[in-house]
Amino acid sequence: MNNLKTTFAGLQLKNPIIISSSGLTNSASKNKKLEEAGAGAIVLKSLFEEQIMLQVEQLQDPTSQYPEGEEYLSGYVRLHHLSEYINLIKESKAVCNIPIIASINCYTNAEWVDFAHKIELAGADALEINILAVQTAPEYKYGEFEQRHIDILSSIKKHVNIPVIVKLGTNLTNPVSLINQLYANGAAAVVLFNRFYQPDINIDKMEYISGEVFSTPADLSTTIRWIGISSAEIDKIDYAASGGIHNGEAIVKAILAGATAVEICSTIYMNGNAIIQDMLGRVESWMYQKGFEHIAQFKGLMNAKTIKGVNMFERTQFLKYFGTKE
Repeated sequence: MNNLKTTFAGLQLKNPIIISSSGLTNSASKNKKLEEAGAGAIVLKSLFEEQIMLQVEQLQDPTSQYPEGEEYLSGYVRLHHLSEYINLIKESKAVCNIPIIASINCYTNAEWVDFAHKIELAGADALEINILAVQTAPEYKYGEFEQRHIDILSSIKKHVNIPVIVKLGTNLTNPVSLINQLYANGAAAVVLFNRFYQPDINIDKMEYISGEVFSTPADLSTTIRWIGISSAEIDKIDYAASGGIHNGEAIVKAILAGATAVEICSTIYMNGNAIIQDMLGRVESWMYQKGFEHIAQFKGLMNAKTIKGVNMFERTQFLKYFGTKE
């Protein structure tokens, strides 16, 4: 039997499959079933700053003569969401023996320092932060978005001791540079990449609708490109692949590129919890065929450090790829 154990963000995992933050992980009972199905770790459904702030704004009345009352209601909304999340952490920890990773989706560092500390006290094994936003302001200054990642991480790291993981979006000019700064400011790991909301247009009704909710195997290409490059340049931080991980072959590809773990979501929605064992079985089969006994033996074997592989991640390969197409 091959050894599928791996280490991610200082956490010992029985295998590299992490269930990513989603509706799949919003209850202790669901999380227990995911563990029984074979998951190596679970990221709880995110606590969304944007959602909390929207509810707070809806309670505010600019004409109100009782600002103290509005302030009380705003505080209650925040505490209510946090209390529910604390319960989710505690209940999941009570029934699961695998690492439970809390998740907060934020765009400022105002609320999250206190929230992060309480999340740690609740027993979370690690904290994943998501700073997902599209920069569209005409007066935007280059680098502001990246600096926001660093500022939020730094604020949180001053108040928690558990590992902090940063999940990045694809809208970055140079992920390698940012990852380097995140490592310098205490990040234990990064996840590449977060999935944006996919908009579409209904041309009959002429209105915006939701596009494809789930990822596809084709999404893996962007993920392994940047893990392959980043893990070669910044090798002291752990990487998890997210997006396009639909089968065991994708897990192998991600690890070869330099990941130590993967986050999956869409494939479970599409195939059920049983897909976890199918994926792990394929990884074990591949390892046996190639003579690998441990994941560490092939982690990063095909990242950008390999002389023959470096151009596979860079634009010069575009000419070779299309040069034979007529």
